[in-house]
Amino acid sequence: MRRLWNLITGIIFKLNITSYLALQNVALRQQLAVMQRNCRKPQIRYRDRLFWVLLSRLWENWQETLVIVKPQTVVEWHRKGFKLFWKYKSRSKNPGRPPISKEIRNLVYRMANANPLWGAPKIHGELRKLGIEISERSVSNLIRSLRRRPPSQTWKTFLKNHLHNTVSIDFFTVPTVTFKVLFVLVILKNSRREVLHFNATANPTAQWASRQIIEAFPWDTAPKHLMRDRDKIYGKVFCERINNMGIDEVISSPKSPWQNPFAERIIGSIRRECLDHVIVMNEHHLKRILKSYFEYYHQDRTHLGLEKDTPVVRAIQSKPTGGKLIKLPRVGGLHHRYMWKKAA
Repeated sequence: MRRLWNLITGIIFKLNITSYLALQNVALRQQLAVMQRNCRKPQIRYRDRLFWVLLSRLWENWQETLVIVKPQTVVEWHRKGFKLFWKYKSRSKNPGRPPISKEIRNLVYRMANANPLWGAPKIHGELRKLGIEISERSVSNLIRSLRRRPPSQTWKTFLKNHLHNTVSIDFFTVPTVTFKVLFVLVILKNSRREVLHFNATANPTAQWASRQIIEAFPWDTAPKHLMRDRDKIYGKVFCERINNMGIDEVISSPKSPWQNPFAERIIGSIRRECLDHVIVMNEHHLKRILKSYFEYYHQDRTHLGLEKDTPVVRAIQSKPTGGKLIKLPRVGGLHHRYMWKKAA
């Protein structure tokens, strides 16, 4: 019995020596393959790391043959692999918000490319008018080009209480191709941001400005309050005309354009969205351009101050079955309006 036991022990010992030598040979060969690669500093790849992690799990004496890295490095590889394994296993099947459809994403990209002057608010307003439900933040993330402007000044109590019966008036200048300066007068209805009247001239006077007030408010349509700055163009004749029409003037403080915010805002929009992108030839050309822009401004352009509506109320469309989205150019193609067209 003792002889049989010694025989079995010898066989097991021989097998252990054989397996040990085999594993040692594999380990040394793998390191030799790494060292023989054609580079000054051998790069250990992911498969090399996986080899040593698995070998450390199967072979007890794996550290004795390790040359090119430290044993602690292999342990770190194993820990990183364990973290990745549990990260994959613990992942959420339905993370985040529901994805935006490819059709809506492509539509946002098309609008952004066709209208480089539009930011996320205008694109979002246009999408709302097409009956497409998407948040403004999602539009902003898609175009990744929104530059947030500072918020508007807080309205005074006077403006909040009398906005429906108040208009603003202001001048701004436009240079022509021959370096001639034209003066444009804009009269704005504050409640709906509607341009009631505009005109341009090279020689503005108080008499000319008073005539514009008469043209803007014929008969008994005059507002109760008129907001303006302290420009010298508004002379004695202009003030007398305003008083005779029963209009109360609200004059801003010196060098305080924020006290006439509605007029300043629309003038900025006219410049950024129209005049900064054209070369004005003469007075007639300027009036034609502004007329085209104001048609777009009233009927198509969505406004932040009107809850993404237009001065002339624009109905929300619903997508018809099999309908096609069409693009209508405005202001010579500088802006566009989008509408659903029924299938033929």
